[in-house]
Amino acid sequence: MKNHQVEVRVRYSETDQMGVVYHGNYVPYFEIGRVEWLKNQGVSYKEMEQSGIALPIVSMTINYKKSARYDELLTVHTNFKSQTSVKIEFDCAIYNEANELLTTASFLLVFVSLKTGRPIAPPDYILDIVKKLQ
Repeated sequence: MKNHQVEVRVRYSETDQMGVVYHGNYVPYFEIGRVEWLKNQGVSYKEMEQSGIALPIVSMTINYKKSARYDELLTVHTNFKSQTSVKIEFDCAIYNEANELLTTASFLLVFVSLKTGRPIAPPDYILDIVKKLQ
């Protein structure tokens, strides 16, 4: 499945005095989406790290359309875009309960060896997932 959705409720600590989500708190929402996308594909991020592979973000673009607010139930959409060599790319979006588009984002991540800190080829199980999606 190229697309995955997960719901996240806005907590009070993620907002300012006006009940609006602080801009930096969208990044963890998108991270939840990517981790759940992997889990939906049968991949545990924790197990991947335990095997010596990390997947840090090397580039992200976020476009804010409308504010999320305290106690709203948000839906984070994560869409696999592409995988090339050592990189994997996702397009993401967040919608509120009224199905209004709040935020869009794109993320470029690189597979990295935790031992060397250098980029490495994705593990075979990731390549198998990518083949099924193309």
